[in-house]
Amino acid sequence: MKVWLNRGLVAGVLATLAMTVLMAIGEVTGLSPIPRPIPMALMAWLLRGAVPRVVLLILGIVAHFAYGGAAGAVFAAALRRFANLWTGLVFGVVLWLGMGLIFLPLLHWGRFGVYIHPAIGLATLLLHLVYGAVLGWLVVRSRRLEPAAGAVL
Repeated sequence: MKVWLNRGLVAGVLATLAMTVLMAIGEVTGLSPIPRPIPMALMAWLLRGAVPRVVLLILGIVAHFAYGGAAGAVFAAALRRFANLWTGLVFGVVLWLGMGLIFLPLLHWGRFGVYIHPAIGLATLLLHLVYGAVLGWLVVRSRRLEPAAGAVL
């Protein structure tokens, strides 16, 4: 079990990296409908005070990767025999539902961010599908790398 938690943690962090690169591209190019990165917005909401932007950025990044890693660990440990690209995509959708129905309303952005911009739901779905696909693929790869039963290491 510990091996799968560790594998899932690494896969989750790498999947979060893939998602975050796309988030950053959207932010830099102005293509993203999201007014500020959601992890930063959540940190600002949690801290409810005048916190410097750089602190919010650092805390947001740490929280985002910690959450992605923890979710990956849960995925790998719970679904190790069934993990694949498709279950990863489904898992990404489940995480997206949680974000859209719990976290964005906490920010007063409405369900799936519709109070801010109607495209936030679709943009965040695409990001979570990338996360889920990379996560599922990496967990399958880690399973394939296991030594054959009875093999001497």
